Amino acid sequence: MKLKQLIPVLIFILVSGSMAAQEDSLLVDPSGEIIVQQDLGYKPYDPLAPARAAFYSAVLPGLGQAYNGKYWKIPIAYAGLGVGIYFYLNNDEQYNRYRSVYKRRLAGFRDDEFIGPGGQERVTTDGLIRAQRFYQQNKEISLLVIVGIYALNIIDANVDAHLQQFNVSEDLSLKPAFKFDEYTGRTGYGLSLNYSF
Repeated sequence: MKLKQLIPVLIFILVSGSMAAQEDSLLVDPSGEIIVQQDLGYKPYDPLAPARAAFYSAVLPGLGQAYNGKYWKIPIAYAGLGVGIYFYLNNDEQYNRYRSVYKRRLAGFRDDEFIGPGGQERVTTDGLIRAQRFYQQNKEISLLVIVGIYALNIIDANVDAHLQQFNVSEDLSLKPAFKFDEYTGRTGYGLSLNYSF
């Protein structure tokens, strides 16, 4: 098989998968009474569960994951937020350090930590300005990382609550189909949609 023919096959295999329909968790008996099936293997449908999980994660990061029962995701959320906060505070400290030295130099003092023995400058005034810009930019990036991880925490809780209510059934499946033609040496690609009654 040539490489040109192999690439679409690999992409098709990677992209395709099995799709499934949701199973109805409510049954209606002949008298008109609604019966809830037991032992579904998934949570019954609750339209407010995703919004509730997102709200909990917005109030306290990780609380939505606890609501969904995905406790292993809580340390990941706090580790991401902690790393962002650590770098923000570190860059803020360095920014303030260079800023105070720069202000002292403008005031005419020559006794800062960047003056070497003999009064020689190890960091020039322009170097102090560049360092301030560098750490200010890193502070802003760290703040964006914190906000991004906070938003991902909320989105994860919402999506996970949606997916917990989704039932994967073997009755409906969508799978790739390949047919090799022995006469021409070509492979035909397609999708196979199966429904079991």
